[in-house]
Amino acid sequence: MNGILIIDKPSGWTSQDVCSKLRGLFHERRIGHGGTLDPMATGVLPVFLGRATRAASYSENSSKTYEAGVRLGLVTDTQDITGSIMSSCAAQVSPEELAAVLSRFTGPQLQVPPMYSAVKIGGKKLYDLARKGVTVERKSREITVHSLELIGSQGGDYVIRVRCSKGTYIRTLINDIGQALGCGACMSSLRRTQAAGYTLADSVSLLTLIEEDEDRRRGHVLPLDSMFRMHPSVNVSDRALTLAKCGNPFPCSPELSGPVRVYDEGGNFLLLGSCADGVCTTVKNFFEV
Repeated sequence: MNGILIIDKPSGWTSQDVCSKLRGLFHERRIGHGGTLDPMATGVLPVFLGRATRAASYSENSSKTYEAGVRLGLVTDTQDITGSIMSSCAAQVSPEELAAVLSRFTGPQLQVPPMYSAVKIGGKKLYDLARKGVTVERKSREITVHSLELIGSQGGDYVIRVRCSKGTYIRTLINDIGQALGCGACMSSLRRTQAAGYTLADSVSLLTLIEEDEDRRRGHVLPLDSMFRMHPSVNVSDRALTLAKCGNPFPCSPELSGPVRVYDEGGNFLLLGSCADGVCTTVKNFFEV
């Protein structure tokens, strides 16, 4: 079983919980996810099966889109509503005032990872230290918020949509927005709507997979090459195929430049390559050795 499952992760499950469940459902040991979601979060979680696990890093490094609840006037130690309350106030912020502040948080910027995160310092995960009441200095990281907009309200909370780079903590972003407003804020909900080019329309719920039989489950598995569907395809045969399978550069059309999907004559996906000046080099292979 080789391919990609787009799971609509339920709240209360860790990303590793989902992978563990799928190992049992698909009888496949090699399963990994591409981009961790907090337990309270829901939405798009790309999961890679078999040889497709070699592509997981491409998902982790991709931009992602979220819809998040913003609870103004509440500050917690985890920067979301699951944590202990540190301060609270009756915030009176209009949609216009919030939208004006959001515009200040777009583009490249530095962000300090929260203590309640899986970031390691000195070989220890920050959330393990935080649970012991230990706070350590964290270095800020470069992130990019490509777009940030107010899209509505729900249950007294504002809802924002964020498209951002790898490594962006949405709850930290909301915490920082609250500080800029002067009233504080924490994240009340989080739903990932896009990751690695896959959306909720591509996803299947974990409950559906649990209830279905094996044949129907397999029907939800997307082919590995769908991960790279935005790149042009190249077919190789004879000597070019031999060179490609040995990891050597092989000839390609001089008109091609940049990433390409490489297939054999039978249409089997072999590798992700990079073309320049009529020569293609292997970036990552996915065929059985």
